[in-house]
Amino acid sequence: MRVLAPPVERSQDTRIGAPAWREAAQALSRTAHILTDRCGQEAVTMWQPKDSVLDPNLAHHLGRAAYIQPWRFRVEMLKGGGTVEKPPPGEGVTLWKGKMKPPAWYARLPLPLHRKARALQTTEVVHAHARGARLTAARLGRAQHQINGRVRQLLRQREVTDHRLSEVRKGLLINQQSVKLRGYRPKSEKIPDKADSMLTWEKEELKSMKRKMEKDMEKSEVLLKTLASCRDTLNFCFKERLQAVDLMNQPLDKVLEQAGRHSWVNLSRAPTPRTQGQKTPPPDPVGTYTPECALALNEAKRLLVESKDTLVEMAKNVVDVQEQQLQISDRVCASLAQKASETLELKERLTMTLGLMRGTIHRCTKYNQEMYTTHGLIKGPLSKVYLETGEKLDRPLVRMYQRHVGTQLPEAARLAQGTDKLQRHITHLEKNLDELLATHKNLTWGLNCKTIGHEVDGSVVRLRLRQRQPHVCYEQAQRLVNDWDPRTPPPRSKGSTDP
Repeated sequence: MRVLAPPVERSQDTRIGAPAWREAAQALSRTAHILTDRCGQEAVTMWQPKDSVLDPNLAHHLGRAAYIQPWRFRVEMLKGGGTVEKPPPGEGVTLWKGKMKPPAWYARLPLPLHRKARALQTTEVVHAHARGARLTAARLGRAQHQINGRVRQLLRQREVTDHRLSEVRKGLLINQQSVKLRGYRPKSEKIPDKADSMLTWEKEELKSMKRKMEKDMEKSEVLLKTLASCRDTLNFCFKERLQAVDLMNQPLDKVLEQAGRHSWVNLSRAPTPRTQGQKTPPPDPVGTYTPECALALNEAKRLLVESKDTLVEMAKNVVDVQEQQLQISDRVCASLAQKASETLELKERLTMTLGLMRGTIHRCTKYNQEMYTTHGLIKGPLSKVYLETGEKLDRPLVRMYQRHVGTQLPEAARLAQGTDKLQRHITHLEKNLDELLATHKNLTWGLNCKTIGHEVDGSVVRLRLRQRQPHVCYEQAQRLVNDWDPRTPPPRSKGSTDP
């Protein structure tokens, strides 16, 4: 039996499935495609930098060509007309064969070697800290070495200054001994003269030089203590920096040489223009170059400059004091030698005057004796019992002639007058002779005083020339001043056999 199908309306859609069913499947597919594209894009984006995303408006090959164009080498013209290819500036890996320089690639997600990379980074940080600590320790050690050298220079200069100070003090002792020796001259030779003024002037100048040397010694002592304190601080910081470095695979001088800075402190060395040294890093409280290290290095630098100026000033003062002391001593010795020569000249004149006066005294004494003889002859015999009394006033001829009053002879009166006149002349001559003898005595005393004064001045000059020799130390000069008395002979040593 025939079965007839129901009539169907004719339409354009010949699909059997329901539209809702089909739309649901298409929506699910679209959702899956969107999710796939998004996840794929996000996955790719996580592994590539942001600026590597191509322009969606360009074709893939055109976008890639535009993206890698900045990586290619650039052609530059030379002055001679040639060309040269140079890679572009910036960071990256230069591919010389492909003539490209891609930029550095930074991943956004940890790579499989993330743990090893972090370990390497930690190692680099530790190594950088160790290198920084080692470099800081090298700088501190070099600064400490330079401070030690400056301390040794200052100690040597202090020895030179102390020796010069002892010479100045010895000069004061020599001046004191000179004044003491000149004090033993006779009173007539102690009249103040230019030699005394020169000795006083020498004493004042030596006192001024002594104060100057003592001030230099005090200043150098304070500077020496400051340098020692700075050296201790540098040593403490140096040992503290070395605690971060266990294995020293190279010496500290090599570290400074690699850094291009042979010294951060020594200013006497001229900088090398070809060496581009590392700059001093800023102080970091938690880094290798701490503020304490920076403060210690700056203090060392300041002290090196200050000590250098102090050493130059001390050396200059030593030279100036030495020359000035020598000039003053020469002038004083010249004045004393001139005084001795003047004394010798006066001594010679007094000797000549004394010789002339001695001859006059001899002649006057002889003439006085002759006058006494003449006086005796004129006065006549002392007694009439003498046989040879032809000149007696009571002889018979005179007695017979003088029987009368008017016949008195003038012989007696004339004899009396002559005797009186002769007696007065004898008295005057004796007075002159006494004056001559007194003057002769004074001249003899003056000559002796001049002799003593000349010997004393000559002794002072010889003493000064002998005592200022370098082999005579301060203690010997002090012993000479305290123990020796010119009026007494010097004490002999126990082993002396001189009579």
